[in-house]
Amino acid sequence: MTGIAAPDRPRRRIFADLTPLRTSPHYRRLWVGGTISWTGQAMTALAISLQVYEITGSSFSVGLVGLFTLVPLVAFGLYGGAIADTVDRRKLGLYSAMGLTGLSIALAGAALLDHHRVWLLYAVVALQAVCGALNGPARSAMIPRLLPREQLPAANALNSVTMTSGVMVGPALGGLVVGWWGYQVAYLIDAVTFTAALYAMWRLPLMKPEREDGSAPGERGRASVLDGLRFLGTRPNIRMTFFSDMAAMVLAHPKALFPAIAVLWYGGDAKTAGLLVAAPAIGALLGGLFSGWQGRIRRHGLAILLSVAAWGLAIAVFGLTRNLWLGLFFLAVAGFADTTSMVFRSTMMQAATPDEMRGRLQGVFIVVVAGGPRLGDFLAGTVADLTSPGVAITGGGLACVLVLALLALRWRGFARYDARSPQA
Repeated sequence: MTGIAAPDRPRRRIFADLTPLRTSPHYRRLWVGGTISWTGQAMTALAISLQVYEITGSSFSVGLVGLFTLVPLVAFGLYGGAIADTVDRRKLGLYSAMGLTGLSIALAGAALLDHHRVWLLYAVVALQAVCGALNGPARSAMIPRLLPREQLPAANALNSVTMTSGVMVGPALGGLVVGWWGYQVAYLIDAVTFTAALYAMWRLPLMKPEREDGSAPGERGRASVLDGLRFLGTRPNIRMTFFSDMAAMVLAHPKALFPAIAVLWYGGDAKTAGLLVAAPAIGALLGGLFSGWQGRIRRHGLAILLSVAAWGLAIAVFGLTRNLWLGLFFLAVAGFADTTSMVFRSTMMQAATPDEMRGRLQGVFIVVVAGGPRLGDFLAGTVADLTSPGVAITGGGLACVLVLALLALRWRGFARYDARSPQA
């Protein structure tokens, strides 16, 4: 009929929605800079592990790299969120990125001077974790200020592509660069990649936290970590995003068992273990690339429950398989589900949290994301030693689904959460 405008209908997308990159130059620069620098950081992480092993010849010493990363990340995660809710987030992101750049330059300088000391590498990774714990909450809290609420799922899906592609590409590049030109070149490349992140941060406008009562960030003193935890205690929907992720990462995280099952189940070697590690990452990357449908979902709580349940079931079935390719398929399905869950969990936290609390909630998110898989590795290894890898993996996947169901019954409103009227 002429003269009557057709109602707007959501465009049906299959691939990732690039609208945030088209509509917001600030977000576009932040995403491009983050993608480049994240790849450089992943490259450096591998180079440090290789250098520690070359110096010590000890796998235990290489394992300590993870410990020296985890402890500061958890310890400073909450504190970094509190700082992000007090100061200009642009400056916090800029200064912490400058710190990461300086640490990469220090690594390159030490390598050029042949100053091979393992304590120096441990000190650098600890300081990198501190800078990362300050940078992460600031960056995440910026995104809802740069984009309208309806574009947050697309932005978080694009961020998942950044993280997953960096984890996949960075180590491969790191191994090649170290093999061809040495550690110093790998560290220098990392330092250069940070210029993209620094430029993106420098071009941002002021990002002082917005108070609901209209007060300036400094008028009520420094934001308190305890206030953030108290706020979380009164917001069941936000708490459920953390509980659901912990159910998946603590109860159904079999990564620590991959080296053993590569040999015991598949008669393989280190290459087989590498395939097992890569499969969830490939699934996660596909989850980000084929995320166009996520913008049409309004029941974010229900989407999270279904995604985490899919993770648990995929892990449980993986524990029953003894065919390598079938096992890799279910691990990829689990990775796809994990990315889907992450997108909706991040979106819910950003949309349903007041701006003055976003930094602290992101700090809690960092602690959960960093600590959950480590606890999961410990639990899986312990259960496997007491029983068998199959029991640990399948039992963990089923336990994840059971705990998730109990949580959903306890907080029934979570499944009814509607993105059009976000309530924490």
